[in-house]
Amino acid sequence: MRKRITLSQIARTAGVSVPTVSKVLNGRDDVAEVTRALVQDTIRDLGYESPQRRRALSHGPALVDLVIDRLTSAYSTEVMRGIVDFAGVEQVEIVISTVSSKQTRMADSTQWAQRLSAAGRRGLILVTSEIEQAQLDSFAAHGISVVLIDPLSTPQADIATVGATNWAGGRSATEHLLGLGHRRIAFLGGPHLADCNRARLHGYHSALADAGIEADPALVSSGEFSSETGVVGLCRLLAADVRPTAVFAASDSIAIGVIAEAHRRGIRIPEDLSIVGFDGTQLGEQTVPRLTSVAQPLFEMGAAALRSVLRLSRGEPIDSIHVELATRLVVRDSTAPPRP
Repeated sequence: MRKRITLSQIARTAGVSVPTVSKVLNGRDDVAEVTRALVQDTIRDLGYESPQRRRALSHGPALVDLVIDRLTSAYSTEVMRGIVDFAGVEQVEIVISTVSSKQTRMADSTQWAQRLSAAGRRGLILVTSEIEQAQLDSFAAHGISVVLIDPLSTPQADIATVGATNWAGGRSATEHLLGLGHRRIAFLGGPHLADCNRARLHGYHSALADAGIEADPALVSSGEFSSETGVVGLCRLLAADVRPTAVFAASDSIAIGVIAEAHRRGIRIPEDLSIVGFDGTQLGEQTVPRLTSVAQPLFEMGAAALRSVLRLSRGEPIDSIHVELATRLVVRDSTAPPRP
C-alpha cells in the first residue's frame, strides 16, 4: 500500500513551515507567489492527496463549471486566479465559460442542468451573475452543487454564496473621505438592485448619517460596474451643477471612468476631486494618480467558492452557507483634503 504523504514531509522538502503548506492547500492569498509555486510543485512531485481528494477519487475526477459574466474585468480575473490555483492543489478540472447575466436568466433551466450532468459536471460556480430559482432547482435535481460569488440578487432558497463585507467597505470608504474633511461626497454605483451595490450604498449612507450629514439624492446614481458609468456619472454631476469634492465609486472600473473624464475636463485629482474605488484590483496601481480603493479578498473568494462547491458535491458539510470575507481600505494617491 502506498504510504501517505504528510504536510510535514511537504514542508520539510520545500523548506517552508507547515502553516505555509496549509495556507497553500486552503487557497489562502497571504503567501508569496514564489513560495506558493514551490509548495505546489512539491505537492505534485511527492504525489500528495488531501483527504477530500482521496474521498473524491472513489467517485471519479471532479469537474466544475465556472461561469463568469466578463473575462476582461480585473475583478473576474483575480477571482478566477483563486479558483484555478486551488483547483491545481485539489487536481480538479475547471471548465470556464462567459455568459452575461441576461443570457443566464434566459437559459433553459432543464437543458442547462442536463447538459452539465451529461458532461460529468459535479459543481457550478457563478460569478456576479443573476440566476432564477427554477434553474437552481434543476441543478439540485441533477445532483449539481452550485455556489454563487457576489450574486447580483440572492435567490430565496438556501444557496451557497461567497462575497465580501460590502456594507463595511462602503462605510470605510465614506469615513475615509469624511475624515479628510469632505462633506459633498457623491456615490456612483453599479446596478441599482444588485445586493452588493445596495450594501455599499447603505454603508455610504450610514457613514454620512453618523457624521450628521443629510444625504443629497442628487449626488447618488447607479449604472453598471463599468468605466462608462464613471464617465456618465461625473458628466451628470457637473451638468447638474452639484459638483462634489469627492466621489465614492462602487467599483474600480467606475472609478477609472471618473478619473479619465476628470482628466479630459482639466479636473485635477486629488486637488480638485478625491476618488475612492471598490475592489482593490491591480488597476488601482496603474491609474494616475494611483487609486485609493476598498480591497476585496478576491483571490480568497475564488478559493473559498471552489472549496465549498467541492464539499457540497461530496455531501460534506460546509462552514457557512453564506461566506463574507473582510474588506480593507487601501489608501493611495487619489484622495486628499478638499481645497479651502
